[in-house]
Amino acid sequence: MKNLASASTLHNAVEMPWFGLGVSGLKDGDETANCVRTAIVNGYRSIDTAAMYGNETGVGRGVREALRETGLSRDDVFITSKVWNSDLGYDSALAAYEASLERLGLDYLDLYLVHWPVEGKYKDTWRALEKLYKDGRVRAIGVCNFQIHHLENVLKDVDIVPMVNQVEYHPLLTQEELHQFCKARNIQLEAWSPLMQGKLLDHPVLEEIAMKTEKTPAQVILRWDLQNGVITIPKSSKEPRIIQNAKIFDFELTDEDMERISALNENRRVGPDPDDFDF
Repeated sequence: MKNLASASTLHNAVEMPWFGLGVSGLKDGDETANCVRTAIVNGYRSIDTAAMYGNETGVGRGVREALRETGLSRDDVFITSKVWNSDLGYDSALAAYEASLERLGLDYLDLYLVHWPVEGKYKDTWRALEKLYKDGRVRAIGVCNFQIHHLENVLKDVDIVPMVNQVEYHPLLTQEELHQFCKARNIQLEAWSPLMQGKLLDHPVLEEIAMKTEKTPAQVILRWDLQNGVITIPKSSKEPRIIQNAKIFDFELTDEDMERISALNENRRVGPDPDDFDF
């Protein structure tokens, strides 16, 4: 992990950058497009969106603007989107993928994810993602917010093991058992809300480590993600913060620092519980 281009090799040999920009909560149009353009121009090579975010159009515009400005090609940027709960099911998921591509203005996605494990629907949706993958429409497929029992239910009768599981992950929610389960099956864990929506930035342990490493608490957390082998996609709408968040490849946390941060775990969520949601 030397720079923003550093990538994890998924189990199908596709390379996915360890670090990227999440755009949940950004307004479609100028805000999203400007953030995406800023990120790519400043070295980011991964952008994570979703149909539910309502900003795929802005993401696509920002990507195109950045590619024109930098001279990069489409293949240089890793784009992720997700099928929302209202579109789960075999035929509807296939249609949702095409709709996402149209909004993004792209010919393919690098990664397509099942956004939530809605009971009775996620297995048929996974079959649709397998078809998209087998047909060469998407480079990798995966899931979001799947706990061990969801994964076990999928894995018992699928052709393709998910390449990625994107979950809420931060120092107060380390999900160690899930992480070990995924590692044993070559499923790459990815963190959403890695900064716990900013709620960790004044934690005394993180402030102490930040002072010692001459970094910010946010940079310490994001570095902790990477050293744990977890892909991370922090969101920001501010250009200085987008640039600052990414400056995590010029230092390393010690084993002691890593253990102190992991010991903060309280199994505390800021997002919905994957076993108890109603949307």
